[in-house]
Amino acid sequence: MLIINIKEDESIDRALKRYKRKYQLTGVINELRRRKNFTKPSVERRNVILNAQYRLQKFGGES
Repeated sequence: MLIINIKEDESIDRALKRYKRKYQLTGVINELRRRKNFTKPSVERRNVILNAQYRLQKFGGES
């Protein structure tokens, strides 16, 4: 549970903004999206390799 302490002269909009930022930094939404669909470990490994190949091709490897 996130707790946000509101100061005396702070507006509710500002406190809400701090709450949203803190919530986003905890990574709850990303974790829910990741758990929504199961991916096999072999598929995850293949995606890591394909992403690495793409980055090497796109941004260049050793010159």
